[in-house]
Amino acid sequence: MTDFNGLAPEFLQSVRGKRVLVRSDLNVPLDGTRITDDGRIRASVPTIKALADAGARVVVTAHLGRPKGEPDPAYSLAPVAARLGDLLGAPVAFAGDTVGASAQETVAALADGQVALLENVRFNPGETSKDDAERGAFADQLAALADAFVSDGFGVVHRKQASVYDVAQRLPHAMGGLVAAEVAVLRRLTVDPERPYVVVLGGSKVSDKLGVIDNLLGKADKLLIGGGMVFTFLKADGHEVGKSLLEEDQLDTVRAYRARAEELGVEIVLPTDIVVADSFGDQASARVVAADAIPADSLGLDIGPESGAAFAAALADARTVFWNGPMGVFEQPAFAEGTRAVAEALTKVDGLSVVGGGDSAAAVRTLGFDEAAFGHISTGGGASLEYLEGKELPGITVLED
Repeated sequence: MTDFNGLAPEFLQSVRGKRVLVRSDLNVPLDGTRITDDGRIRASVPTIKALADAGARVVVTAHLGRPKGEPDPAYSLAPVAARLGDLLGAPVAFAGDTVGASAQETVAALADGQVALLENVRFNPGETSKDDAERGAFADQLAALADAFVSDGFGVVHRKQASVYDVAQRLPHAMGGLVAAEVAVLRRLTVDPERPYVVVLGGSKVSDKLGVIDNLLGKADKLLIGGGMVFTFLKADGHEVGKSLLEEDQLDTVRAYRARAEELGVEIVLPTDIVVADSFGDQASARVVAADAIPADSLGLDIGPESGAAFAAALADARTVFWNGPMGVFEQPAFAEGTRAVAEALTKVDGLSVVGGGDSAAAVRTLGFDEAAFGHISTGGGASLEYLEGKELPGITVLED
């Protein structure tokens, strides 16, 4: 994973003794209070450490999960504060609220070079409010805790939220190293990418990837389609998909994409075999069938071994690869091999290989791959996809002044 602090030397020189509010992405999966994947915390460390080393009083704000605008112990960032302290090699003070008395006292107690983490920013309804005034009022409270703002949570830059967008309008601001690295990589995927350029798309739904497919049809040389979304493609070609995940309302859209790809000379590669089972999670009945012969009483849960090999072959000479979405239910061993085959192929790419965050990044770690073997592992699945769709990301545009 790209790893540099990215902050300009003059900015770092200006922050000694200043309170710097850093919006990080610390939205990690928890099993109770146990963090099961600390990838996003580790990715946040370089910018936080650079600021602390420069003598700033670092105030980190972040969200976890989707609490409904009020405190919920299940989504507390307390376990994250402990892990962040481990990774920084120094204690991280934890405030029991975001902008209340605990936050104010915690921030006031910081010395130069020390770090504090505020409680889940989404415990406050103003964070995600669609009302500009409500969101702005909460941003005022956040901004009052700091002298400057650093945006380093790439996973949320596609959201117009108080701690991402509105605070940047209220404080001197800078782009953190993680966000800068993500944007630099995504530009390489969209502006004159080195060819051959192969895009691998998986995950559950075609509808989640429509904008990406639409935008990349004019840029990529090949699209490899796997995961749950492949069954809508197979159905659009007239094949039986049994009880597999299917979006009937997207069949015409998929057919239009197939026709457009043919006109543009873009190859869309579909699996030729599928791992099916009688029911979701039923590993005992897992078996391989031809992609055009899925039994009516079965459901597909992974691409098959022949397809895994074909996808790897299609990636072998690629110079640029973007992968978003697993090929199957990788959390279960019987349905993980397709995802493993794609991940393994990416580690051998002689060029830029980008793992597009979300479940793809989780799969890389779950399946035991060395993260250093990939060119870049994104921390923001949704943000990456929206960038590749050609959308403006509010958390980026607000920094460009």
